[in-house]
Amino acid sequence: MTLADIYQSPLVVDIAIGFIVLETLALWAFRQVTGRGLAIQDVLLTILSGLSLMLALRCALTPGLWPGMALFLITAGLAHGADMRARAKAKQDDS
Repeated sequence: MTLADIYQSPLVVDIAIGFIVLETLALWAFRQVTGRGLAIQDVLLTILSGLSLMLALRCALTPGLWPGMALFLITAGLAHGADMRARAKAKQDDS
């Protein structure tokens, strides 16, 4: 399999999803070990939104999975909306 084959297949999205999962685990572990860094609950909606977009792309690249694509796009939109609402509420509480 060549590099061009990888970039033209769903495998590249699988790799990106793997990095998102590893990054989330690393953030959690760093916080657990050091007590510093980002708390997972502070970035969970952002992670969910990005992961949902990657899963929607994965479905789009796989023939016959358009219902999954629609579901993950809806999930991404809801997570993004909830994230924006939480950030606006936190900013309002700070002032």
